Amino acid sequence: MSLAIDVRGLNKSFGDKHVVQDVSIQVDTGKITGFLGPNGSGKTTTLRMLCGLLTPDSGEGRVLGLDFRRDAEAVKRQTGYMTQRFSLYEDLTIQENLDFIARIYGLPERGRRVRESLERLGLANRRDQLAGSLSGGWKQRLALAACVLHDPHLLLLDEPTAGVDPKARREFWDEIHALAAEGLTVLVSTHYMDEAERCHDIAYIAYGKLIARGTAEEVIAQSRLTTFRGEGPGADRLAGEIAEKPGVLMAAPFGAALHVSGTDRKALEAAIAPFRREPYHWEEVEPTLEDVFIRLMGSARDNYE
Repeated sequence: MSLAIDVRGLNKSFGDKHVVQDVSIQVDTGKITGFLGPNGSGKTTTLRMLCGLLTPDSGEGRVLGLDFRRDAEAVKRQTGYMTQRFSLYEDLTIQENLDFIARIYGLPERGRRVRESLERLGLANRRDQLAGSLSGGWKQRLALAACVLHDPHLLLLDEPTAGVDPKARREFWDEIHALAAEGLTVLVSTHYMDEAERCHDIAYIAYGKLIARGTAEEVIAQSRLTTFRGEGPGADRLAGEIAEKPGVLMAAPFGAALHVSGTDRKALEAAIAPFRREPYHWEEVEPTLEDVFIRLMGSARDNYE
């Protein structure tokens, strides 16, 4: 399978802050790759460099078969980029916003393409509604319609579903998978673990450094974590005490239950041994993606400290 993104040695600093540090990333054509990491880790900066909105300090490679530095303008023409914040005109209607975007791109048959976009994203009945009056979910649909209006080959989505209700998120992801099935490549940053699991593979960046890459199953396996789940009245309140035990890398409440993880099974068993009694029940479980990412966040050094 050909690579839509194949870049190496990506670096970007702002003043004395090295925001993206020697990041290399490859994304297959037609795949959905989840881009995860804590706030301030360089996700947005990386996305903007890939589509030509920011110039990297160093790095080389190709995006959509083009030199992503030398041919930045050509990359932009073939990329749809959805920002974290709604960035269309709130005093224009849905249709007027899409028509404006079509004019910017100089699209032929502008009216037909806007109509088709309205139909595809379920916006046709709201075409005359002002963008500023839309709820978060409908603004999201409009932003996605604007991003794909010019038939891009690459879609970059920066936390597109933040603050959107579960039903709207599910519908959004159904549309993303439909677009990928048609050959569109998607790189999407998200904080939601259920969304990460809907991606074909994931990349985890922590404070500028890419530290995990692969499918969700591969990333969990690479972590080499062992996880025990404790249940019972007040089990979640044991987190602070157990977290201090040798070999415990993470003790995190999950509702009323507690997940205790580490890479040393014997040390973990010793840590929970005092609590292997009524009213608690313990069992070894498969680590979740959230277990892994909490662990990765805990081991990464914040480059702003």
